[in-house]
Amino acid sequence: MSVIDDVKQRADIVEVISEYVRLTKSGRTFRGLCPFHSEKNPSFYVYPEQQTWHCFGACSTGGDAFSFIMKKQGVSFGEALRLLADRAGITVSKRSVAEAEGKERLYQANQAAAQYFHNLLLNSPAGEKARRYLSSRGLSTKAIGDFQLGYSLDGWDALKRYLMDKGYIEDELLAAGLIMETEAGKIHDRFRHKLMFPITDARGRVTGFGARVLDESLPKYINSPQTPIFDKSSSLYGINLAQPAIRQQNMVVLVEGYMDVIMAHQHGFANVVATMGTSLTDKQINTIKKLTRNVVLALDADAAGGEAMLRGVNYENTLEAEVKVVILPEGKDPDEVIKEDGRIWEQLVSEALPVIDYIFNTVTSKLDLAAASGKSLAGDKLLPIIAEIRDDIRRDHYLNKLAALTGVSYRNLEAALGKIRPDRRAREPKAEATARALQPIWSSPVEENCLALLVQHFELKAECQGLLPEYFEDTRNREIFAVYNEANDLASLKARLDGALAEHFDSLVRKSLRATQIERRYAECILRLREKYFRSLETKKAQALASAAEAGGSAAELVALQEQGIETSLRLGEVFTQRGQIRSGAREVRNNGLGR
Repeated sequence: MSVIDDVKQRADIVEVISEYVRLTKSGRTFRGLCPFHSEKNPSFYVYPEQQTWHCFGACSTGGDAFSFIMKKQGVSFGEALRLLADRAGITVSKRSVAEAEGKERLYQANQAAAQYFHNLLLNSPAGEKARRYLSSRGLSTKAIGDFQLGYSLDGWDALKRYLMDKGYIEDELLAAGLIMETEAGKIHDRFRHKLMFPITDARGRVTGFGARVLDESLPKYINSPQTPIFDKSSSLYGINLAQPAIRQQNMVVLVEGYMDVIMAHQHGFANVVATMGTSLTDKQINTIKKLTRNVVLALDADAAGGEAMLRGVNYENTLEAEVKVVILPEGKDPDEVIKEDGRIWEQLVSEALPVIDYIFNTVTSKLDLAAASGKSLAGDKLLPIIAEIRDDIRRDHYLNKLAALTGVSYRNLEAALGKIRPDRRAREPKAEATARALQPIWSSPVEENCLALLVQHFELKAECQGLLPEYFEDTRNREIFAVYNEANDLASLKARLDGALAEHFDSLVRKSLRATQIERRYAECILRLREKYFRSLETKKAQALASAAEAGGSAAELVALQEQGIETSLRLGEVFTQRGQIRSGAREVRNNGLGR
């Protein structure tokens, strides 16, 4: 039994939650006011038999003892494990605790550095040049405070001395990327005489910094190096402040620069974040997918921005949704447009073109489509892009559009497309030898089979849209799935995982799986997980309804629970229908002799 299983077995969820919530026994459940949102009538239920909890109110979420502590205390899985282990008198391995604490120290060091830089910007005579620069760019005092902008002194070890006086050690500051070592072995501050932009994750933790020079030297901007908590390719500047607006408006606008984001937020356009570079990565897309599928690109109209636009079809394939492009006035950055007239920015965003239409316009505007050479060049440039579109209907739409633009017949273009379209069979997963894994006592075979398929076959990541974190009742699995959504490959996934999850993760990698019909078995896994989730929710709602009735709940409360029960039953019906369709398809394949 692993230490996680041991803690789960000994940590009674009713006792754990009772330390934070006043619970009243009602039938086989316990109920109380949800600690995560304001309410007058109890919608928070604890199920001792399953050792789980669920909120049927505004949160509409649940989990086990680990997820409760993580949400209530705002801590990582490793920290929640340590808290519950201490409570149960269980010793957690020093390695697991050290890794979790080590990362937490890096977050704290970065936060202390951000506050130090911010104070220097606001109050030090040395920060005057940075203050004048921000004033010249039109930034308000509120925006400077919201984004905690700062200034780093023009000295070799000012930050190092400040943080070491606060109790941090040199190794921690090196690991956080705040100081650096030269080839000669000398150690000094990484950022000196720079305007500082703290970079935070979605939870608001400072993971690293961007810095701008205050003179004409190059490079103009530098970033923190890769660290255990900072990865530029997965970071989105402003995401912590933009999340509510992105969800509310169901749309995100992606820009390139820090100033673009700050100016947008200052003028009320809070759904704007920056990629900190022209190329939008899969990691960033996966972060966005959790908030919205409606993405608008507003990158600079230069060569690099144009190249990023040409990758738009890859973004669409990952998002499984249409990506749009803002056409900026020539020579203007988003912050300049917004500063001049916010109404123009609103109009540009509302008139954003689908990215593939933008590519068509960019390519064909430079060609003479009346000439044979122009038609040929249009086909050479646009057919490879059309070939990458996964959605059959959208691919057909753009093939028809190319035919109309060039006057070349659809049939001829379709034939040419067939010659260049990637062979999907080449991407079929190969069989891999895997070792037998021991099942822990608290395991969930359905959850672990699904996760094992994902970690052993990263090509399934594109099919992840039907899988939600809440389908994983075991917090270990939920945490691994959350990190999986941010990872690019197996190595980066393992590197980003909390050390306390290493043993469980290794068991998933070693888990023995059949190497045939991977996509079909994964689709079935998702449906089984959804069925398991909705069946569990149906049972919990029934128990909650009985408990509420027994406790004399209000009519409105009882009606709300009944309506939620009906909705859950409908979702279950959809699952059964989809499972029937998959089985019917599998039988048809076997009957046609294609299943061998």
